[in-house]
Amino acid sequence: MFKGRHFDQLIILLCVRWYLAYGLSLRDLKEMMTERGIRVDHPTIHRWVVHFSPLILDRFNRRKRAVNGSQTNRETIISCDMIRRLQERRYIHTKPIRIRQSQYLNNRIEQDHRRIKRRVRPMLGFKAFSSATITLAGIEMVQMMRKRQGRYSYNPSPSLAEQFQALADAF
Repeated sequence: MFKGRHFDQLIILLCVRWYLAYGLSLRDLKEMMTERGIRVDHPTIHRWVVHFSPLILDRFNRRKRAVNGSQTNRETIISCDMIRRLQERRYIHTKPIRIRQSQYLNNRIEQDHRRIKRRVRPMLGFKAFSSATITLAGIEMVQMMRKRQGRYSYNPSPSLAEQFQALADAF
């Protein structure tokens, strides 16, 4: 995986993690590496992100916890309400479940994307759709790591760096 790379595995993974986890531009990250005595160009860091993000995401998806079975929809709610009303014949006069439909009810979903929107601003957008999808998938993976959605038997609540290192050790 890292054969033929001019830089050490730890440096590559550190750059990828910092770029995906924090609001840094590629040039900011290049400057931070230069301060640490590592000379790397910003296009090189971008190539690392595009190359290694899907690989790390694939390994994370293997460890991801199962999704909860409560993703409901309108038809399910209505059918459950009908079954309840039929089974409880003595409560025939109970009011049926009322489903509220409003354009503002999805605000929680929109709020979840605020972090990604904030992350994209310093990056000054994307030039190619393919690199945008890869980078955004990596950013979302880091958010899932922060929410502790991965399974790690050795540590029930590892830090972001420990999670990233565990995924990288499989390389």
